[in-house]
Amino acid sequence: MSVIKEFRDFAMRGNVIDLAVGVIIGGAFGKIVDSVVKDLIMPLVNFLVGGRVDFSNKFIVLRAPADYTGPQTYDALSKAGATLLGWGNFLTIFINFVLLAFVIFWMIKLMNRAKASFERDTPPPPPAPTPEDIQLLREIRDLLKK
Repeated sequence: MSVIKEFRDFAMRGNVIDLAVGVIIGGAFGKIVDSVVKDLIMPLVNFLVGGRVDFSNKFIVLRAPADYTGPQTYDALSKAGATLLGWGNFLTIFINFVLLAFVIFWMIKLMNRAKASFERDTPPPPPAPTPEDIQLLREIRDLLKK
């Protein structure tokens, strides 16, 4: 029974709850950033470049099956058991990473700017009242000075 109580205490600790909330929010934030890159930035990049930026089907065949006569696409060759150097897929993933990092950088920069603006507009909290024991000690000090 003590293992269950120990696990409950562990699971209900603030750090675990904070981590769980962070993972959930991080997943949702990841979807937002992915959508910004996929649905907003990549169409603009494709428009500026004049075509679709996708290198995922660029590869070098290191060794193909001797009797293979099918299509020369990455998927078909992979299924046939060919050894491929898929440099295009790596390049596509790398470009997506750079774009994601750039979008996250700007989103965090904007959030920090908004937070700083909010903190500037919020008045500072009033000073905490002096504790009663300090007030009594001050009164005693003042009486002794007389």
